[in-house]
Amino acid sequence: MPHVIIIGCGFGGLAAARELAQADVRITMIDRSNHHLFQPLLYQVATAGLSAPAISAPIRAILAQQTNLTTLMAAVTGIDTAARSVTLEDGSVLGYDYLIVATGSTHSYFGHDEWSALAPGLKTLEDAFEIRKRILMAFEHAERETDARRRQEWLTFTVIGGGATGVEMAGTLVEIARHTLSGEFRNIDPHSARVVLVEGSERVLGAYPADLSEKAREQLHRLGVDVRTGCRVVHIDETCVRYANFDGEQSLATRTVIWSAGVAASPLGKKLGVQVDRTGRVPVTPQLCIAGHEEVFVIGDLAAAQSEGKPVPGVSPAAKQMGRVAARNIKHHIAGQTAEIFVYKDYGSLATIGRRAAIAMVGKLKFSGYPAWLFWLFVHVYFLIGFRNRLMVMADWAWAYFTFKRSARVISATMPEQAEQPVLRKEVAE
Repeated sequence: MPHVIIIGCGFGGLAAARELAQADVRITMIDRSNHHLFQPLLYQVATAGLSAPAISAPIRAILAQQTNLTTLMAAVTGIDTAARSVTLEDGSVLGYDYLIVATGSTHSYFGHDEWSALAPGLKTLEDAFEIRKRILMAFEHAERETDARRRQEWLTFTVIGGGATGVEMAGTLVEIARHTLSGEFRNIDPHSARVVLVEGSERVLGAYPADLSEKAREQLHRLGVDVRTGCRVVHIDETCVRYANFDGEQSLATRTVIWSAGVAASPLGKKLGVQVDRTGRVPVTPQLCIAGHEEVFVIGDLAAAQSEGKPVPGVSPAAKQMGRVAARNIKHHIAGQTAEIFVYKDYGSLATIGRRAAIAMVGKLKFSGYPAWLFWLFVHVYFLIGFRNRLMVMADWAWAYFTFKRSARVISATMPEQAEQPVLRKEVAE
C-alpha cells in the first residue's frame, strides 16, 4: 500500500489528509505541535478576545475517524528526495512513496533578526500568548510608573506592518484601551493610550484595491489609530522605534512593538534540494510537485505557485485548494491517470478593522463598514473546525460586543527584579 507523508497540519495539510480519507493509501501526518490552528483568528487570542481552545483543536481528535492515517507529533529535520525519506528530530527515518510538504511560513525581519525579541510576530499560539502578556503588562507597568515620559512610553503601542494582521491588531488594541480596561486602573487612564500603525508602503492593506484601502484607513482613523504610511523601520530597541520617511529619520518612543510586516517561507523548503525564491518559497509545477519529482508536492505558503499566469496568494483558501489538488494528483498517479493542473478559485477577501468596521471584496462586489463586518463574522465562524469551536467563538464575541469585555485576559507574568525589592510574581486577571 503506498505510503503518503504529510508534513504540517495547517489548512493545506488537513485538506490533503481529508481528500485521501477514502483512498487505498497509508498516511502519516507529522506536525511539530499537537493542534490544528485557525490562524485568521489568532490575533484575537493575542488581544485577549478568545481563548486558545476556541480557535484550535487536537490533530488526533480531528482525524480520529480516519483509519488510514497515523499522527506523529515530531519535527522534521531533513528530507532526502533521492532516497524518498524524511528524518525526524530524534534521528528516526521514515520512507515515503508520496510526500506533501505544507509547513507554511514564519516571520521575516528583513535581515534584522535581532528585532524578533523586541517586536514579536504572530504565527503560533506561543506568539499570541507572548503578545497578549506584553500588551496587558504594558498597562500594569504604566500603572506603577511615576515618571510621565516613561508612563507614556508604556502606553504607546506600535504595530509594524499594515497588512491584514497589522490592521486587525491595531483596531483591537484601541478597543482594549478605550473600552475593555476603562475604569480598572487608578493611576492611569487607559483611554490615553496611543496605537500607532507603521507601514512602509503608501497605503494599508496594499493587496486590496485602492478605494477599499482608503476606506480601511478612514475607519482606522475614526477608531483612533495613528496611521503612518510611507515609513520604513530602520531601528528597534527597548524604548523606541526609528523609521525613515520623506522628512528624514523619525523616532517614536514606545515600549510595546508588534511585528506584522513580513513573512518568510518555512526553512524546511531548503531541504528539498531545489532552488528557492528570495522569500524561501519552493517553485512548483502546475501540478504542485517539484521539478524532477512528481511524487513530492509543496503546498500553501511554502509553495511559489502560479495559477493562470498569476501568483497564488498566501491565504488559507488557496492552501486548502492546493491540498485537495495535491491529494487528488496522488490518487491520479496511483491510478496511472493524468495529473490535474491547479487553478486557484478566488472567492474574495476580507479584513476586519475593529468593532463594526471591515472591508470586503467578493468578486466584483466591494463593500465596507458594518455590512462587511457582519459578513466577516459569519465567514470566520463558518470555517472554524468543529461545532464546539463555533459555539465558543460566538459566545465570546456576543459577550464582548454587548459588554466590551474580553474573556481571555489571564496571564502569568514574572516582574523583573528591582534593586530595592525581591522578584514579584503576579497574576493579572480580569
